[in-house]
Amino acid sequence: MQTLTRPPAGGAAARRLTTAEKQQFAERGYVKNLPLFDEAGVAALQTRFDELLARVPDGEDINSRNNWHKANRWCYDLCQTPAIHDYVEDLLGPDLIHWGCQFFCKLPGASSEVPWHQDSQYWPLTPRTSVTLWLALYDTDDTNGAMRVVAASHRADYQHHTVEGDQYTLAQAIDEQQFDPADIVTIDLKAGEASIHDDDLVHGSGPSESGRRRVGMTLRFSPTDVRCDVEEWPFFEAYLMRGTDRFQHNPVGKVPSGDAIPTARFQPSSDFP
Repeated sequence: MQTLTRPPAGGAAARRLTTAEKQQFAERGYVKNLPLFDEAGVAALQTRFDELLARVPDGEDINSRNNWHKANRWCYDLCQTPAIHDYVEDLLGPDLIHWGCQFFCKLPGASSEVPWHQDSQYWPLTPRTSVTLWLALYDTDDTNGAMRVVAASHRADYQHHTVEGDQYTLAQAIDEQQFDPADIVTIDLKAGEASIHDDDLVHGSGPSESGRRRVGMTLRFSPTDVRCDVEEWPFFEAYLMRGTDRFQHNPVGKVPSGDAIPTARFQPSSDFP
């Protein structure tokens, strides 16, 4: 019988958002340096990431695979960490669905930039209410390609153009002339910390120049009143993470029971045991 690895318990150092942090999120679209995992927890996260990375076939990019919570019970259980839900509840309310989970990595030898973009203009969600929690598995700063955001840019829509390349999940970008460079903020995090940003917020990242790993896991959440257009996104599935789903707008995903990994982008939970 298979014995599945359990994720480390998070929350020993966690807390609830302060009034100032909630105000900052409303006005500037992000909060950062939220404590989640202690030193032992970080070590367990890093070990587990190496195990999963080693199972991605040579020549394939782990960044190009999403929906890890549908494939892998360890990833699903990590997304169930109560301290994570506490932070998200403080921003979105008590009734929450989780619908996305992906690793974003810059490993030594891969220093590509991520162009400026707004995620939510791509998501077919109504209302357009969603947030991304970015959990740092390693320290991240400007020298290893930390995420950067344009503060307060979640209050407007920006014109996007198409970018070419399989490395881009969304393949859309914003020219820098559309915003003030003085508004750019680096989301520098210590391993085990998290940030949360509004999915309307303009963000991107620079190249990694240090030779240090930059690895994070993104978890995407919405309130239960959000509906996905499944004609556009037939693979969309919701997982109730907290509270009650009084609306039942979206297909419900199957909880994984095994230790599989995604083999492509945008897979349904039925692809996995």
